Amino acid sequence: RRDTPSQAPILLKFRSSTAFILFTVCMAIFTDIFFYGLIVPVIPFSLSAQVGVPEDQVQHWTAILLACYNAALFVGSPLAGLFADHISSRRLPLLLGLIALCGSTLLLCLGKTVALLVLGRILQGLSAAIVWSVGLALLVDTVGRDIGYSMGYVSIAMSVGLLISPVIGGAVYANAGYYAVYYIAFAIILCDIALRLVLIEKKVSSQWLDGGNSGDRGAPCPEDLGAARKDTAVADGARARTETEKGHEGDSAASCSPTPTGICPVAEPSNATGPIVAKHPHWELIKSRRILATLLGAVIQATIVFGFDTVVPLYVKATFQWNSTAAGLLFICVMIPGFASPLVGKLSDRFGAKWLSSAGFAISIPPLVCLRFVTSNTVEHKVLLCALLTLLGATLMALATTPLMAEMTYAIDEKETLLPGAWGEKGVYGIAYGLWTTAFALGGTIGSIMSGYLNAGPGWGTTTWSLALWAAVGAFVSLGFGSKPNEPNPTARP
Repeated sequence: RRDTPSQAPILLKFRSSTAFILFTVCMAIFTDIFFYGLIVPVIPFSLSAQVGVPEDQVQHWTAILLACYNAALFVGSPLAGLFADHISSRRLPLLLGLIALCGSTLLLCLGKTVALLVLGRILQGLSAAIVWSVGLALLVDTVGRDIGYSMGYVSIAMSVGLLISPVIGGAVYANAGYYAVYYIAFAIILCDIALRLVLIEKKVSSQWLDGGNSGDRGAPCPEDLGAARKDTAVADGARARTETEKGHEGDSAASCSPTPTGICPVAEPSNATGPIVAKHPHWELIKSRRILATLLGAVIQATIVFGFDTVVPLYVKATFQWNSTAAGLLFICVMIPGFASPLVGKLSDRFGAKWLSSAGFAISIPPLVCLRFVTSNTVEHKVLLCALLTLLGATLMALATTPLMAEMTYAIDEKETLLPGAWGEKGVYGIAYGLWTTAFALGGTIGSIMSGYLNAGPGWGTTTWSLALWAAVGAFVSLGFGSKPNEPNPTARP
């Protein structure tokens, strides 16, 4: 039993509300993605003017800095998730991530040596690992049954940050100079710091709120939504086994083999009604076919998105003679349909991720292939490009991505229902979304490198049908997802 403090924090209900926690997580993810894209235009300048790298080596060191970021994100994500699963608070690692974020920003802004820039990129990758792994796990703990709906807002934050940051970074650098870009970064980071410091987890706020319930939709029970899910799963599994035992009760006499004394042996008592706690829950996570399909789907989705983000600005610059600002504004066509992501998430919560995500990948194949027909500097081809990008925003960014992010939770909850205790006592949401982030980082690396080489070699047409081929694989992989999510036990959650 926890002792209840005499005085509750100021604005407790607001600071622990589902809406505020969702906004804080979305802001953290937006900040991470925004800062990543914001400094893309200034890194080459930083290497040449700030550090003194020769012009012929700038591209080489730019690639190394990107590799350092991806390596830190790739390795740090599962470690951050594992750490979050083994401590009582999700807020603590989020605050630790702030330290890494502030350190990386200062190093990248003021660094005068290559070593400092490398360290800054590594810290930036570690910060991103914490934000994604722990932030998504905190969201799952908070929102209850509305996983897909909430992931829709995360998808919006990710899309907006990814698409507008290079535009803003390039425009600010061109008009106001190097340090002005970092002034914007510091302003957004300060907002992120304030939100993370103000946030109160629901299991903490339950010490003061009556009955341990803040009254929000999808709010967790006093201890933790992870515990609530586990208790529900144990109860469901026990109920199913009890009914099975009752169904076979009448047949027990006929099926037993009498001993020479004429008495059937008495079965030993079973503890099957209790949870079977797995010794190695993380290994069980990796062995799950459904979770492996989700991770592969994340690799494919990131490959397409980052591959697309890499080559489109270069292609429109060469074909339409557009500057970086105009090329960046083109991505508004992709961003606007993404605002339908929460609606897609609601459908995912009701019907499951399989068919929605598979349809999103499948429908994106024709527009990806048709991009090859955008070849000349004419109004018709510009309109065609905008139309195809808008369609891709609806299919790839909203319809495919949002259910894919929620599927990880659906898969974990399903196995916990079928095999209570399969994920151990502490749960695996942190490490699960750490693996998801690792898969996404891997896909982003593959997409950027692949599309860059294809566009420079075989050309634009080969690049577009290659991305369409990835989408076809994604549609097939999505069929490995589960169907309808398990209905939560209404007695386990308010």
